[in-house]
Amino acid sequence: MSHLYRHLRIHQVFGANTDVGKTIITTALVRASALKNNDVFYLKPISTGPLRDADDEHIKRFAGPNQSLVETRSLFRYDAPVSPHLAVKMSSGAPENAVNAPSDRTFLNSIAQYIRSRARKCPAGHMYIETAGGVHSPTLTGTTQVDCYRPLLFPTILVGDSKLGGISSTISSYESLLLRGYIVDAVILFRDHYYRNYEYLSSYFATRGLRVLSVDPPPPRLDSHAQNAENTEAYYARIVPSGLDGDIFEAVHHLDDCHTRRIEELDTMPRRTLDTVWWPFVQHGLVNSEKDVTVIDSAWGDFFSVYERARESPSKTDKSLLSPQFDSSASWWTQTLGHSTPSLALAAASAAGRYGHVIFPKATHLPALRLAERLVHEGPGKGWASRAFFSDNGSTGTEVALKMALRAFSVEAVPALTPAERQDLGVIGLKGSYHGDTIGAMDATKESVYSCEWHRPKGFWFDPPTVSIKRGKLAVSVPNSIPTPVSSIHHFDSLDALYDVEGRLTSSLAETYRLFIRQTLQTFNRTKEHKLAALVLEPIVMGAGGMVFVDPLFQRILVDLVRDASLFSNPLPVIYDEVFTGLYRLGFESAIPLLRANPDISVYAKMLTGGTLPLAVTLASDRVFQAFSSQSKADAFLHGHSYTAHPIGCQVANETLNLISGLLQKAPWKAAQVRWAADGKSRSTMWSFWEPSFVHAMSHLDIVEEVMALGTVFTVKFNGDNTGYISHCANELLRSIQGVANDGSGSLTTAGDPFGIHFRTLGNAAYFMTSLNTPHKIIEEVENRIWVTLNTQ
Repeated sequence: MSHLYRHLRIHQVFGANTDVGKTIITTALVRASALKNNDVFYLKPISTGPLRDADDEHIKRFAGPNQSLVETRSLFRYDAPVSPHLAVKMSSGAPENAVNAPSDRTFLNSIAQYIRSRARKCPAGHMYIETAGGVHSPTLTGTTQVDCYRPLLFPTILVGDSKLGGISSTISSYESLLLRGYIVDAVILFRDHYYRNYEYLSSYFATRGLRVLSVDPPPPRLDSHAQNAENTEAYYARIVPSGLDGDIFEAVHHLDDCHTRRIEELDTMPRRTLDTVWWPFVQHGLVNSEKDVTVIDSAWGDFFSVYERARESPSKTDKSLLSPQFDSSASWWTQTLGHSTPSLALAAASAAGRYGHVIFPKATHLPALRLAERLVHEGPGKGWASRAFFSDNGSTGTEVALKMALRAFSVEAVPALTPAERQDLGVIGLKGSYHGDTIGAMDATKESVYSCEWHRPKGFWFDPPTVSIKRGKLAVSVPNSIPTPVSSIHHFDSLDALYDVEGRLTSSLAETYRLFIRQTLQTFNRTKEHKLAALVLEPIVMGAGGMVFVDPLFQRILVDLVRDASLFSNPLPVIYDEVFTGLYRLGFESAIPLLRANPDISVYAKMLTGGTLPLAVTLASDRVFQAFSSQSKADAFLHGHSYTAHPIGCQVANETLNLISGLLQKAPWKAAQVRWAADGKSRSTMWSFWEPSFVHAMSHLDIVEEVMALGTVFTVKFNGDNTGYISHCANELLRSIQGVANDGSGSLTTAGDPFGIHFRTLGNAAYFMTSLNTPHKIIEEVENRIWVTLNTQ
């Protein structure tokens, strides 16, 4: 992950193209830094071509009067003067399909190790890391440089192109860096007096707050090696004079200022945040100091890069001020493919450039149309949905669903509902459910800690049977509220057996559920407290209610009975709130095929846009759509948001779904499915990315009441505290896991850095999530950290 040291300024040098003078300008910067009595480290991660022409050799040769302060290094050197991805193939002598290039992780780890060692070595200094070719030139594996180096996210110097066409290539390179989140501190280029690119670029970038500096170009290369060396030395002595003035020293001063300002900004962010921001779901009275504020400088993959001022001490100058933290809540369940996925950033930029935002009523645009068609005809709506309605987020998407359902019920009601009855319709749901923060969504849940002053619950909520692993045994636990003639605990040999809803419909437990639900609904209907008008379910897992896994058989029978004519003269509309669980969070696209029961309405958000920006889609059947269709505008669905179907979100969602579809048959998914299979050979239908052995071992800990895992989700509930969401139990037990592990074990982050784990809890329950593409080795390391932390309690 990112590296930042107070005493060691690091800048990466990218070029707008090959042969734009990266090495010459970097040599000048190195020389100027050394003349200011800094230790200077020059790193050329990949060098191709003869050693005599190597950039690090050039730096060493022309480092100037204070050459002793300069260290040069190349990590991967190849003889062929070609692009790195070709050089590594040519050096192996093996057929192209047999070449084993160092992985991107190995490559970045080598850079990170070098940086750490030099940070430990020097009391104060500068480091310049020079790339090869242009920003999109390939690295050893073929990954382009701008993507390969992104996990390290060094502040960047862009060396512009001073030749004909260089204005375009420089701006394009800048935008490529910007789209990936790079911090570009300066553009430096040669002062060519014919093309005068520096004049145009200075004006262009000034409006964008970016400093452009220009320097005189080097003298023409001569045939005489000795004369050429003499002229080159004279050139450097002229543009980097011993008087410490001129353009290059101005550049060094500017880079120093950028480094200082960045750290000062990070230093002050906790206090400024405490003074200004009102956080969601946080009791500010319990935030005691600036140390309680997590300052996220950037994010990549499964990790935050977190600023930790307290880590710096005189005895530990090798410790970066930035450290990785595994994002174990998937940033409130939104992360799908890891943070800062380049193709999602490009999709967002493309739509922003083409559309910005455009109005949607009686209009259309391709991103929204393609997303609607995909979700309705190919995705979770296949076979039952006819329409897609766009909104802003999961809560508003559920609000939309409730309005749709209640209207559909009202239109179909026989006899017709009175105005008073329409205002007092209720829903059926489950205790512990949560459908969002808007008032209507809250009214569809039972009174809870999330309720507000206007909350008026309308309906009836069943206490559901739950699924968990206790002491190594997978079981359904039936609550005391459901009378059962046999045991209240029902064990299963495998996830596939428990989630075989169709196969369990003839079981005695199914009959128990049917009898209980039927009698309960008949009793409630007789009270006439509210006229029940819809069923609202979070299929499989109730998220914010404590990561409660619900017996899917109970949910299926609920759906069946609200459509039973002996209970309701018209079948109640059924809503599946799949905001959290949908789109493969649990390893499958939707719970619909699992429950073998289509809803009338379903809601999707969170993973829909890959964790990039808010968007929700509510799918509806034709029955629901027709309830609003007439010749009167008053009958229309008069609901919408200013940013309905915003093209940026829709474009990102389409790209997210494309990327997800590419993962489904890949080896990591297949391997996880095999690990959870009862025979250990076939591919289990119900499975998790978390290791079965870890999950079962966790269930045996004395402090643990139960655990459960499915898809990307692992949750653990602790013993002894039943105060619910307001409990601090889980948070206290796991507090130490947030710190960086320094146990000497090899880290498996992209750049080999030790990492902490950022986590969220729900009272006495803690949950951990992966992305859909989190490397298995990282999951194993997270499992080890969890185990070590809790096994010692």
